[in-house]
Amino acid sequence: MLAATARTVHRHLEIEGVRVFYRESLPDRTDAPVLLLLHGFPSASHQFRGLIDALGADYRLIAPDYPGSGHTQAPDDFTYSFDRLADITEGFIQRLGLDRFVMYVFDFGAPVGFRIAERHPEWIAGLVVQNGNAYADGLSGMARDLLSLTPDTPGAHDAIQDMLTLETTRGQYETGVATPDLVAPDGWTLDQHFLDQPGRKDAQQALLFDYHSNVERYDTWHAWLRRHTPPTLITWGAHDPFFTELGAHAYLRDLPDAELHLLDTGHFALETHLGEIAPLIADFADRAWK
Repeated sequence: MLAATARTVHRHLEIEGVRVFYRESLPDRTDAPVLLLLHGFPSASHQFRGLIDALGADYRLIAPDYPGSGHTQAPDDFTYSFDRLADITEGFIQRLGLDRFVMYVFDFGAPVGFRIAERHPEWIAGLVVQNGNAYADGLSGMARDLLSLTPDTPGAHDAIQDMLTLETTRGQYETGVATPDLVAPDGWTLDQHFLDQPGRKDAQQALLFDYHSNVERYDTWHAWLRRHTPPTLITWGAHDPFFTELGAHAYLRDLPDAELHLLDTGHFALETHLGEIAPLIADFADRAWK
């Protein structure tokens, strides 16, 4: 018998003048667990297509694009900061009427998601953390060098623009992957398509310059984790060049009961290990949703 196929819709919501694009699976069950999928840099909600296909028949998966990413359209005067990404995502959640969900945080999704969790702890039924760093331990030397840049640092603009090229975008998918031909070129090609749209590189540069605001909140997020102890599943590409496996282990200091799986892959772990990650998420969501 063939497995049920997910039905996925592609829609927009207007939030504070931002036309937010999102993908949502439509399971037959009205009581299906809800998962909010928060994407990373330099990608968008399309990075979750495989996961939505794998789980969307039985779970309600919702994946928005942030301002400055994917198909979402923001006004020319939008201020690109992680606080504002969280504001728009919070408004998006409220407009959909979501009041409880398992939150999947990856890369940029971690600082967006933890801001939302701070504001609304009652929304969080559980956390899935996939290379979503929240600890200084997890910052590689490369990441520290990048995050030390400010608009006044000589050469900072050029260094960040180099991060937004096709070569670097592809490298984020393939670095640390034992068998690169498992990684479809569609992901980095689509990422670069969006990065090359007018204004997008400036938006991403502003966010990278603002990333220090996330590191400054790490202690606050650790305290939140200890206080609320959400059920947590950690699936982490162990060879991520930006967020090292030490960042995965660090969560256990504040969440000793978290479930940790280190995977033999890089940053975009879903690209190579969907078959391992999807069942873990399904089992975890069933337990967290009760």
